[in-house]
Amino acid sequence: MAPRAATRRARRIPFQKLAARGPFYTVTATAYSAVPGQTDDEPFVTADNSTIPAGYSSRIRWLALSHDLLARWGGPFAYGDTVRVAGISPTLDGVYTVHDTMNRRYRHCLDVLFCPREHFDVFQPGVKIRSISRRRNGS
Repeated sequence: MAPRAATRRARRIPFQKLAARGPFYTVTATAYSAVPGQTDDEPFVTADNSTIPAGYSSRIRWLALSHDLLARWGGPFAYGDTVRVAGISPTLDGVYTVHDTMNRRYRHCLDVLFCPREHFDVFQPGVKIRSISRRRNGS
């Protein structure tokens, strides 16, 4: 007979309980697209030199953080970290990877990558963000 623990299904844990396991940060969430008006002159290359795939959508789950949240400038997150985001919307909440940096004028903000044809209009204060895994090889 198999042990009970081995036969149990993984349960989805609410964000509030996950937040109790580690620090979380309250930020304002916005959304951006890989277009020159919202990025620099190389819109498909992120700050960590990742290339945004052709035909991308919000399903790739990449985001940019403001400078104050990135380790390079003394913050708690690094490029390549996986983070859980809660409080934007049921469609956009979930797990993301940090790949980009916002303009230095923003503080306590995150920017979700989406395709212009998706027509997201996001400005959501009070969003919670928490690290769920760290990139091991620095950055």
